[in-house]
Amino acid sequence: MTKVIKKRWMLIFLSFILCTTNVKAQYGNTDRVFWGGLVGGGNFTQVDGDNFAGYHKAGWNAGVIVYASIGHPAALSMELLYAQKGSRAGQNQVPKMVNDQSTIITDYKIKLNYAEVPILLNYFDQKKSNFGAGFSYGQLFSSKEIYTDDQGNKYTQDAKLFPFKKFDVNFILNANAHIWKGFLFNLRFQYSVLSVRNAHNYLTGRAQQFNNIWCTRIMYIF
Repeated sequence: MTKVIKKRWMLIFLSFILCTTNVKAQYGNTDRVFWGGLVGGGNFTQVDGDNFAGYHKAGWNAGVIVYASIGHPAALSMELLYAQKGSRAGQNQVPKMVNDQSTIITDYKIKLNYAEVPILLNYFDQKKSNFGAGFSYGQLFSSKEIYTDDQGNKYTQDAKLFPFKKFDVNFILNANAHIWKGFLFNLRFQYSVLSVRNAHNYLTGRAQQFNNIWCTRIMYIF
């Protein structure tokens, strides 16, 4: 099933690239309706509800974007992204006694990999900078929860015993600052609207868990 999902998202990704390539030829038209580009950068994430605070987990956020004008200065945007989310215990947070008050863990990680489609409403200023808000749908295609106790035992099966949901719906706030020509600097905050877990690990977290992400990227718009 995982292989089928990966192939499906790969086909969608290739279709998106072809779309942005076709849009590129129209960019010289100042009255264009569609335009697109490439985005790449990093996520800095935590999972609220896992007993560890702080944006210690870093991961990739990269893909393609297409804009559709709905009348100046507003435009809708849709992206197709590979997004790594999750959490990691900070160096000053371990060793730590977990919820059973007897087990001590010395390392903790959650690794979540998504194919993500954000849809935003954006407002542009005269210098091409813009800000917007919207929602994203993420399809989970791999997950791991890994922790090590003070005896050196490493546990990696918890994402199967206490699985994460196959989807993640996020609320997004977004800002792009124009740098030079087609380059922009992107800052984004997003947060899960629904809990990302079906069943929680009673040792390391609470029942309701949410992805909490800050993202910085460079965009190149054709």
